[in-house]
Amino acid sequence: MSSVIDIFKKITSIPRCSGTHTPFITYMQNLSQKAGFLCIVDEYNNILIKKEKSNAKLVFQSHYDIVCLSDNCVPVIVQNGDILSAQNSTLGSDNGIGCAYMIQLILDEVDAEYLFTSDEEIGLIGANNLKLELKAPYMLNLDSEEEAGICIGCAGGVDIFAINSNKKIIPNDENLDLYEISISKLQGGHSGVDIDKNIPNGIKLLAQTIKEAKAKLLDINGGERINSIPVNVKAIIASKKLPIASHENMTITKIDTKSEHLNIYDDEIIDFIASFENGVRSLNKDLGVVQNSINLAIIKTGLDEIKIELSARSMANEELAQLKNETIKMLEEHNFTVTTDGKYPAWKPDINEFTNKVLEIYKEVNPKASLEAIHAGLECAIFKDKYPHIKVASIGPSIEFPHSKKERVSIQSVENVFKVVQQIVKEIN
Repeated sequence: MSSVIDIFKKITSIPRCSGTHTPFITYMQNLSQKAGFLCIVDEYNNILIKKEKSNAKLVFQSHYDIVCLSDNCVPVIVQNGDILSAQNSTLGSDNGIGCAYMIQLILDEVDAEYLFTSDEEIGLIGANNLKLELKAPYMLNLDSEEEAGICIGCAGGVDIFAINSNKKIIPNDENLDLYEISISKLQGGHSGVDIDKNIPNGIKLLAQTIKEAKAKLLDINGGERINSIPVNVKAIIASKKLPIASHENMTITKIDTKSEHLNIYDDEIIDFIASFENGVRSLNKDLGVVQNSINLAIIKTGLDEIKIELSARSMANEELAQLKNETIKMLEEHNFTVTTDGKYPAWKPDINEFTNKVLEIYKEVNPKASLEAIHAGLECAIFKDKYPHIKVASIGPSIEFPHSKKERVSIQSVENVFKVVQQIVKEIN
């Protein structure tokens, strides 16, 4: 079983930040050739590996990109007993463990279709543009993050982008002082599965401090990825008084420079952030998950505007549309111009012969196994649209704090889930 962990460690050393494709594609082309499998790569850098004369009943699927909180990051794995983490970065167990399972099955010469999709973490780009032919009737997605949970439904999502270009130069008649406000080393986390864990949002905290000081905004930048809860944020403001920190990780420094004129942005920007209801909007008691949520993820100062990026999620497509429209209206009322992108549908929970068989097999390994739905975006919903004949389920090991520097995975959990995968191969494929 250590071979799966060895494979994971190997592919973790291969650059796989979203948008980086060639190193992993080359690795998989070489590996599949040695194993005697076909390797097909489409124009969106999705990879399909299968035998030339395949009779596969199963498609195994994982995305190969990882969330990188800094550009071109290659995680350095730290092993502490049963736990794998990384030095000052995300680990990439989301979805590197799933890829490692699939590579092990290829090396074991299991006749299946192996689909590695690209750029899932920045909008499910590979899955949305997939043109590769899948013939197997069953798909096992390996991107879930809770052992014993068999996912049969997930939230849909949409990304919202807003720009406020109301910038002006005013005389500093009130003799305002300049301050730099920054916050860092917050917990961070996934804006779907972690949204209900009361994790501080750095952008919201800075806005609270600026609002309470009745300060003017000159510059602000923060957030890491659109699907992450923001950790690091920094702003330059002009204020009559020393702002009061709203969090213990916040630093406020006076800038020893006086300016006769101030280049300030619209007060409506901070008003929006301060009043915006970030996080969980409603719960689904039947499924035991968050029903609707929205995360203010990124804010950037450009040459003449400030941009905001948000990620909305819902377990129901009609409620997602309502949440999107309400947010657009609120942004426009605060002088923003708004666009949306990256929409993916909710995966309505579906119990069928495949999900029941996976549950039966899983319970042989772990009696606590159950069918569930999650408040995060899985590619499964897209595959259901593209390939109506395919029955889909999703499993994976327990991964804590994905998309953050605290991300970690249990080796024992990885081993437990691979036993389930192997048994599914024996009984279904």
